[in-house]
Amino acid sequence: MATPAIRMFRKIEGLFCVYKPAGVHWKLVRGSIETSLLKGLNATPSQPLPTEVRFLALPVSEAEAPKGLTLSAASVPVLSKHPLVTGPEFQNIKVGVGHRLDASSSGVLVLAVGNGNKALNNLYNTRVTRDYTLEGEFGTATDDFSHTGRIVERSTYGHITKDKLERVLAMLQGANQKALLLYSNVDMRSQEAYEMAVQGLLGPDGKSLPILTGLRCIHFEPPNFTLEVQCINETQKYLRKVVHEIGLELRSTAMCRGVRRTRDGPFTLQDTLTRDHWAASDVIQAIGKKRSSKKNSKTQTKDSPLQPSEESTTVNQMKPVREQQ
Repeated sequence: MATPAIRMFRKIEGLFCVYKPAGVHWKLVRGSIETSLLKGLNATPSQPLPTEVRFLALPVSEAEAPKGLTLSAASVPVLSKHPLVTGPEFQNIKVGVGHRLDASSSGVLVLAVGNGNKALNNLYNTRVTRDYTLEGEFGTATDDFSHTGRIVERSTYGHITKDKLERVLAMLQGANQKALLLYSNVDMRSQEAYEMAVQGLLGPDGKSLPILTGLRCIHFEPPNFTLEVQCINETQKYLRKVVHEIGLELRSTAMCRGVRRTRDGPFTLQDTLTRDHWAASDVIQAIGKKRSSKKNSKTQTKDSPLQPSEESTTVNQMKPVREQQ
């Protein structure tokens, strides 16, 4: 029979995400969550101690002592099974980490417990994109492209306008779209490539260089600006370098003031658990909420009628001529 701690552990097996603050290493985040989950598991009520029958000596008076020893059968608890003897039921718990964030970055960090590590590996190996918000500043260049690095150059930025910035972003996005097709290892003239592009499955085959699938400016107030980026196979250092290169393309300099991940595959900022909600009960609630949302989405997909939409009509019109004949 499973103990209450084991039943609770089965509820926290799965995927969940937390918000990693800037300035904290991801290993410290994982260690804090492991400690919190262990405390929650070992704080569950323990099962009653098993009992065994023993023959115990009854107290006798001095007058009855010559008659011999008197024994009586009694049911007593097995002290060798007491938690103070055996120690806590869970002494170690393994929490897996998905796409990591460096110490200077913040945002969505996906974690897994128990059987969820298998799903975490599948998520890590798929072509899911991740969204970031990059905060940049024109006029300064540093040796590591971040605001904490050593300043190596200062320049003017008064000539930069939002239109010029958006043209540079469009140029970078076009170059990355070509790289996306190059690393997909699919013949672009084939029907397979067309179907993959329609379904949004076109992407690099295996590990490739970082690719930006989307890039746009969401805030522009010189010298500060904010970019929204969708990417694959990225690192936070690469994203800071992108901000630096944007400054060079605009005949100026730029450094990155902040990198925040806002989405990792199906996990968004709305799904994250903040530092005050890393307890076992909060993790169980987050995992259950994610599972129920997946079930509801699958049910809606099965129950929805198969009616042609405007998008499907447009796709059919875009099909090669040889299929319409």
